[in-house]
Amino acid sequence: MATQIAAAERSLELSIVIPCLNEARSIGACVREARESIERLGIDGEVVVADNGSTDSSVQIAESEGARVVHVTEPGYGSALAGGISGARGRWVVMGDGDGSYDFAHLEPFVERLRSGYDLVNGNRFKGGIRPGAMPGLHRWLGNPVLSFVGRFIYGTPCGDIYCGLRGFDRSKVIGLDIRSSGMEYAIEMLVKATMRGLRVTEVPTTLSPDAEGREPHLRTWRDGWRSIQLLLLYSPRWLFLYPGLLLLLVGVVGMVWLIPGQRTVGSVTFDVSTLLYFALAVVVGLESVYFFVLARWYGMLEGLLPDDPRIRRLMGRAVPEIGLAVGCLLVAVGLGLSIYALVTWNESGFGRLDYPHTLRIVVPGATLITCGMQTALASLFVGVLGLRHR
Repeated sequence: MATQIAAAERSLELSIVIPCLNEARSIGACVREARESIERLGIDGEVVVADNGSTDSSVQIAESEGARVVHVTEPGYGSALAGGISGARGRWVVMGDGDGSYDFAHLEPFVERLRSGYDLVNGNRFKGGIRPGAMPGLHRWLGNPVLSFVGRFIYGTPCGDIYCGLRGFDRSKVIGLDIRSSGMEYAIEMLVKATMRGLRVTEVPTTLSPDAEGREPHLRTWRDGWRSIQLLLLYSPRWLFLYPGLLLLLVGVVGMVWLIPGQRTVGSVTFDVSTLLYFALAVVVGLESVYFFVLARWYGMLEGLLPDDPRIRRLMGRAVPEIGLAVGCLLVAVGLGLSIYALVTWNESGFGRLDYPHTLRIVVPGATLITCGMQTALASLFVGVLGLRHR
């Protein structure tokens, strides 16, 4: 019986979820517009206000306008949205901020796209119109375009306004994305994961108006911007670790091979063992970055944070700890051999003054091989640690 009641409660077609933190100036108008949209669309729907600990009259105003209030104790914009979405009863959800900046009165494009089969419909304020004073210049001309470009370039998301807070989606599929962010970057994580998981994503034009008069903005430009950049990179180990690592590794190896035989002169500039040392540093850092990619990708797959990659799974299934330890020990052995050769050379000179440019061309490659061997062995052992699972 309880199951039947729960199913009936969730039989609505649409829930409009509005996160709220001290929005007494605007929440009433937002709820009214949302209810009017539901009535005009002729859709079975509800308005859910996810209150995040308001100390003003926001809750009372929202309830008086006919909204159902869900109280979310964990602080943060993302936490409020997650709580509201979890408590919503509709098959589809349209979410939007309660600061008066989004147009809840014209939700037809979102509902139409959802009904046509899209899983996530994002708003685009640049196409719909940004009214004077609605968005700071730094956000409008730099922050949002750059973040949106990164999202399109790295993940292939079709959205040109990755930070837009007005969007509609299939509730069950977004819950299945297991979004972890509790702050303003929640919206970006939703788009990134939806694209990575192969959900059907599109966008529609929407407008942006200035916040309600006297409202303190909740967005913190530099803090939230950094968190957004960090999230975009962390969910793409290739761009964070692999590609920079491969570039450093290639430059380092080519540079060392070029300088080990002797000093080189290009124009009026002479490159010698000091440059060789920095090329060796590039090799070490580059290799470590590549290993970080493999470990991060494998961990993300094991924890369900990143989609499965058959190539990584095959790589990890080939006795990586044993092979990695063998390769690491081989590199260390070769490096020790070069170091011993350098010591023998020093012995032949009676442990006196050495020809440093000549000796360092032996010592630097030897030390580099030892370091890379230890990195390889330790990374391989850590793969084994990641493979330890609870029964």
